[in-house]
Amino acid sequence: MCGRLRTENLSGPDLVSLMPLRVRTRCTLLLPVALALAVGLGAPRASTAGPVSAAPVPSPGARTLDDYRHFRVASIDLLGRAPTRAELAQFERADFDWNRWVESHLQGPAYVERLTRIYMDALRLEPNVTFTAGPSQLYRQEITGPDGKPTTVLYRAGQRRVREATDGEFCLSPDETGLVVRPQATAIGTPKKTPKKALDAYTVSVRPWWLYRDYASPHPTQRYLDGFTHPDAEYRPVDALLKEPDGTPTTSVRICREEAQEPASGHIYATARAKPPTAPMTVSSVAASPGATTALPGGRVKPAPLDTPYATKHKGEPVACDTREAVSMSVDCGCGHGLDRCMPNSGPGDAPAFQYPNHMPLGPGLPLDDANQSAFRWYPYWWSREAVHFLDYLFADDRDFREVLTGKETWVNGPLAQFYKTIQRGSCCGPEGAFGMHAETEPLFDPARVPADLAPQDVEKWELVPDRGAHAAGLLTMPMYLEKYASARARGAAIYNDFLCKSFSAGQAELAASDEPDLTKRPGCQTCHATLEPLAAYFARIEPASFVYLPESLFPVKAKTCKKDKAGKLNGSCNALYDAAFYDVDGPTLRGAHGSLPHADSGAAGAGADITRMPEFASCAVQRVASSFLGRPTTSDDAVLLEKLTVDFVQSGYRMRSLVRGVALSDEYRRANNDRGASSVSPPPPVVSPKDAR
Repeated sequence: MCGRLRTENLSGPDLVSLMPLRVRTRCTLLLPVALALAVGLGAPRASTAGPVSAAPVPSPGARTLDDYRHFRVASIDLLGRAPTRAELAQFERADFDWNRWVESHLQGPAYVERLTRIYMDALRLEPNVTFTAGPSQLYRQEITGPDGKPTTVLYRAGQRRVREATDGEFCLSPDETGLVVRPQATAIGTPKKTPKKALDAYTVSVRPWWLYRDYASPHPTQRYLDGFTHPDAEYRPVDALLKEPDGTPTTSVRICREEAQEPASGHIYATARAKPPTAPMTVSSVAASPGATTALPGGRVKPAPLDTPYATKHKGEPVACDTREAVSMSVDCGCGHGLDRCMPNSGPGDAPAFQYPNHMPLGPGLPLDDANQSAFRWYPYWWSREAVHFLDYLFADDRDFREVLTGKETWVNGPLAQFYKTIQRGSCCGPEGAFGMHAETEPLFDPARVPADLAPQDVEKWELVPDRGAHAAGLLTMPMYLEKYASARARGAAIYNDFLCKSFSAGQAELAASDEPDLTKRPGCQTCHATLEPLAAYFARIEPASFVYLPESLFPVKAKTCKKDKAGKLNGSCNALYDAAFYDVDGPTLRGAHGSLPHADSGAAGAGADITRMPEFASCAVQRVASSFLGRPTTSDDAVLLEKLTVDFVQSGYRMRSLVRGVALSDEYRRANNDRGASSVSPPPPVVSPKDAR
């Protein structure tokens, strides 16, 4: 990565100044002593640019090599780069005050980034997960238009439609297009000209948010790079979203008529349709005989969806259009104005949507290569950046570090505002509906608290949200943490490892055959699970691999309404959310809650409050930060230092500046950064005679 920069004719400090922040941090650590000597750690070198500083030059020997090494590493730690010549000249002054210098650099972007990276690395909150919510994801299908030219139509998978020929499928039938359309794969069949009457009847043109800055206006005109002339640097739709199949600029998109609807709510739809008596063709048989027809309307290969018992019972009742059931139960719910409730992609399946880095960028210069990234990775990328901005906020303002697990605030940009307003709601609801929850009633992030002035394209504009809602708890309730650690046990274990600096070890325990469902009691498992299960219980109300919150009013820890059948099993909805293995007279237990019912009721916010009260929380923060700055794991030899740092850290109100100050001014920090100990001169190598060598 360091080699990507052009270095011809650059001196040491010039080279350093060109490097992006995180690259400087890494690359300068690898600069040889020769470069350090060249920038002023030894004898002065000739320069045609005149003197670099008017500061008096100390006599030779006033600073040892260890002094220079110490200053250089401290500069890298606190400034994110090696010192410049001018800074070295200041360091060489007789009146240089080390304490004052450290104090003056316990702030600024490099200092903040240094601390943020410690916890981002420990928690591994990189955007390496994927996410899609059914109501939000649009797929693209290329058909042949009436004029014989390729035409792209957007649609949602599983969308209910009034027309039986296309209900639950693409809005144009196989008989009209010659294609059996599949959202996650290439269409089957031979394209034919789609009749203009069908195209006009079942699709409509829209100017969407990803193309127009002013998509919310009645007649948008500010198209990307044409009217919308200065988009944020990190907002880059892929070419397939910007150009038609023939290469001409896209000025509008054609989308199925149902998906283009704008109202925020619709109605539950039911048809009383009966199951057809004839068996449909399979997809494989269509592939073998693309021209074949079926007994089903429009040439479809599977029957239209039947009404669910719930839809039949609640026909005509309102439904929110940004929920999961809106797609499968409503014919009058769409993607909103300018399609702002939906996410595009550039083809079938998990196709690209935007260009952005594969991982978190290493600095403002974005040294990582950008790539056309999947639509399914767009929001996880910004979830990860949200965690970075949240940590930056804690460290830049020197806030109480306990807020990392208890804080209700966060920072959001345009994509995150779009996500928290509408997209997140699409993760709910499925089995929750049997308990009366058809839309999230107590989301972890209250959509009403999202800033109203952020558009989806505002990727570089970040705004503070002081309070996300009653259940917010620092990193613990952010999507990046909840998706990265997808199960209740994984979430609890991450707290134990990263904020208490403890790990699970079974020691010499032997596993024995057992049908005991409670792992806190099972031989061989109880050593670890006696601690892990109560930690996991804090997250029992947040669904696994999701961020849907299950409120106590609808989901008590014991569900008396969920009964076992004769085989000892629960029905589907109860089994999805409750655990029959922990069943008593009060019913089954909410999944993950058996380790501690009180923890389940207190939730992630209870976890944050309880963990930050433990003495291990402060000592772990001290150990983690000290180890990072010392460049090595702490040992028993550091006990006195760690104890003093912990006392000062707690007395300061858990402020990181107090902790970093204590580390940077310690003798241990100086010694850790001097490879040759206290001496700046290496001892001569031993003389070995030929006789001794033999």
